[in-house]
Amino acid sequence: MTMQVCLFLIGASGQQPLLDVAPLRGIDGLRSLVVHEPIARRVDPRIPHFADAPSCVLQLYFDELAALEAATTLDGPIHRSLQKQAPIKRFTQQVMAVRALTPSTPIGAVGESRAHRCTYLVAYEGPAEDFDTWLSYYLQHHAPLMSTLPGLRELEIYTRVDCTSGLPCERANAMQRNKVVFDDASALAHALASPVRDLMRRDFHALPRYRGGAPHFAMRSTYGNFAID
Repeated sequence: MTMQVCLFLIGASGQQPLLDVAPLRGIDGLRSLVVHEPIARRVDPRIPHFADAPSCVLQLYFDELAALEAATTLDGPIHRSLQKQAPIKRFTQQVMAVRALTPSTPIGAVGESRAHRCTYLVAYEGPAEDFDTWLSYYLQHHAPLMSTLPGLRELEIYTRVDCTSGLPCERANAMQRNKVVFDDASALAHALASPVRDLMRRDFHALPRYRGGAPHFAMRSTYGNFAID
């Protein structure tokens, strides 16, 4: 089975968000693109509101690592597209493997159109005391709880990938990232106030030991699918 890879480009907090991603459409091998912009309102009653949200987060999905590496060369298509709008050093980058997990109770028809949704992005900075133990527990215990959040549209879990990149911006090194996706901010807030969230918080305290923070950011997400089949 081929596992997708995703390039995260994370805009520095307080900077002007990226406004035009149309130039990215022609990149060879780019399967899809999601642009996240921060939501100011607090949606999670159980953890503090993180005021230093990124100005934007871009997710660029590729089916093959080789295509992603070709797109991230110095002065390559991603570098040229972003540099026209903002200094690329305002971003940090990280390439990660994608685990797309199916919600326990999918909503809506297969192939349903999606343009805008609301996403909760989470980063576990790490490191874990034992990453294999951490990831095994997370996938076997925590992810199944997440998949039962009411109104959940998508669930993805990301882990680090070592690869080449010529993009002249700092590399992030989160050991894991997650996203849960809902129709809108109200649906996200409803899920985060649900009994499932209580179970998740209890399980969070049972996670294997790790260091670093776990920032959570509520984002407005815009989707684009660019591949030609």
